[in-house]
Amino acid sequence: MDNLDNQGIRNIVIVGGGSAGWITAGVLASSYPAQSEGGIHVTLIESPDVSTIGVGEGTWPTMRATLRRIGLSENDFLQACSASPKQGTCFRGWVSGAADDRYYHPFSVPAGYPGASVVPAWQEHRDRISFTNAVSAQGRVCDRLLAPKQAATPEYAHVLNYGYHLDAGKFAELLKTHCTEKLNVHHVLDHVTGIEGTPDEDIRALNTAKHGRLAGDLFIDCTGQAALLLGRHYGVGYLDQDHVLFNDRALAVQVPYADPSSPIQSQTNSTAQDAGWVWDIGLSSRRGIGYVYSGRHSSDEHALEVLRAYLKQNTQIDPQAIEPRQLRFRPGYRERFWHRNCVAVGMAAGFIEPLEASALVMIELAAGQIADELPATRRGMDICAARFNDAFGYRWQRIIDFLKLHYVLSRRSDSAYWIENRQSDSIPDRLEQLLELWQYQVPSPRDFPRIDEIFSAASYQYVLYGMGFETRPRARASALTDQEQAHQLFRDVEQLSRRLLRQLPDNRSLLGEIAGSASAPAVPAAIGQ
Repeated sequence: MDNLDNQGIRNIVIVGGGSAGWITAGVLASSYPAQSEGGIHVTLIESPDVSTIGVGEGTWPTMRATLRRIGLSENDFLQACSASPKQGTCFRGWVSGAADDRYYHPFSVPAGYPGASVVPAWQEHRDRISFTNAVSAQGRVCDRLLAPKQAATPEYAHVLNYGYHLDAGKFAELLKTHCTEKLNVHHVLDHVTGIEGTPDEDIRALNTAKHGRLAGDLFIDCTGQAALLLGRHYGVGYLDQDHVLFNDRALAVQVPYADPSSPIQSQTNSTAQDAGWVWDIGLSSRRGIGYVYSGRHSSDEHALEVLRAYLKQNTQIDPQAIEPRQLRFRPGYRERFWHRNCVAVGMAAGFIEPLEASALVMIELAAGQIADELPATRRGMDICAARFNDAFGYRWQRIIDFLKLHYVLSRRSDSAYWIENRQSDSIPDRLEQLLELWQYQVPSPRDFPRIDEIFSAASYQYVLYGMGFETRPRARASALTDQEQAHQLFRDVEQLSRRLLRQLPDNRSLLGEIAGSASAPAVPAAIGQ
C-alpha cells in the first residue's frame, strides 16, 4: 500500500474525445509537457463508432484564457471553427411573451460594479431605459450587430468582454490536431473492452480491442452520459434535477445563411415557447438553431411544430424540409465527480439545459482544477478529490439556482409549463431566500461568498432587473451621494455607447479582416433602446 501511495502521477488516460476530452487533454499536456521534468504522458482513447453530440456551440469569455493556455492562435481558431464573437444572451418572450418582451444578459459587468449602487437611481427611470442600456454599452452594440473589438486589437484582447459561438464538431477536430501534433497527446482510436481493477479499488488499466492494455495513474471519464468509468464501473449515483429544471430534450438543426454576407448576431438569442425555449446563434458560416423543451409538457411532435414555426418566421429555409437531430438528457449531476483515481468531466459529470451555456465552462473549470491541483503522488489524490468534489457540487447547485431564476421571475401563464415552473416546491431553498433578501437589497458579492463563483452578483442583477424585479432598499445617509455617483455613471455609459457605435466594426467585417478577405454588409439600424 505504501508503494501505491508513493507512486508518482505520470500517466493520465482520458476516455472519450469531443470537447470534454480534448480540452482536458490540451490543458494537462500544455501544463506538464511530457519531455520536461515532472512532465506527464497523456493518452486519449475514443471509440471509432461514437460520435460527439456537437451542439455545445456557445462559450463564456473564459474560453479565451483556455485557448491561450493551450497555445492556440485565436485567429486560427476563429477560421477553423467558423467561430464568431459572443457578447452575451438576449432573452425574448421570457417575462410576458409580448412582442417587445426582451432583455440582455451581457458579458460586461454593470458600470460601477461592485462598489456603486446604481439600481435605486435606475429604477426611477426604468420606464424610459432598460437596466442593461443604463449600465452597459454592450446591449446597444449587440443591437447593431457590432463586434467586441477591432481588427487591430491583439488576439484574445477586447474592447468589450466576449466569448464565442463555434462549430462544436470543428472545434473538437481542431483541438485533436493541436493536442496530437503540438502537445504530444497520444491518440488511440479503439474500443475499451474491459477495466482492470474492481469497483472497490483503483483502476490500473483499460483493456482495448486492438491496442491491448493501457495503464494509467489517473483516469478521466469523458464518455458522456454513458459515464463508463465513474457511473458504470464505480456506480457513483446521479442526482436528478428534473423537479427543478424541467427541460430534458432538444431538437437541433443547422441553418445556412440566405447570403454569404448576411450579418452575424453578436449574442445568443433565447426565445421562450410554450414548453421551453429556442436558441438561435450565428456562426460565420451558418446559424445553429434548436428547441429545448420538457417532455412532460410537450410531445415530440408538437415540439417539432414549434421549431418549424420559429424557422418559418426567422429564416428563409423551408421548415418542412428539415429533419432536426433529437437529443435527450437527464438534467442532473453526479453525487461525486472524483472517486479514487477516476474523475468525470463533461456530460459524464452532469448535464442540464444550455440556457446560459454552462456546459463548456464546466469542462474548462474541471480541466483547469485537475491540472492546477494535480497531485505529485497517489497519496495526495484523495485530498485533491475531496476539494474537487466540494467545488463542483457547489458549482452545479449554483448553476441550477441561476437557471431557475429565469423561470421563477417569468409572469407567463399561457401554459402549465410556465405556471408549474413558479411553484414553490420546484424552487431551490437558497434561491428562494435570496429572492426574499433582494426585495430590500441589491445583489452583491456578499451574497456569493466563494472566490470562484460560477455566476456573479452582476449576472443576477442583469436577469433580475431585465425581468422586472424591483428592489426597494432602506433609506441610507449616503443616498444623495449614491444617486449623484449613479447618474454620473449613467452619463459615462451613454458617452461610451455613442463612441463604440461609431468605432466598432460589424462582426462580418471583423471576421473578414481576420481571414484576410473583406466582407462588410451594411450595418442595420438599432432595434429598441
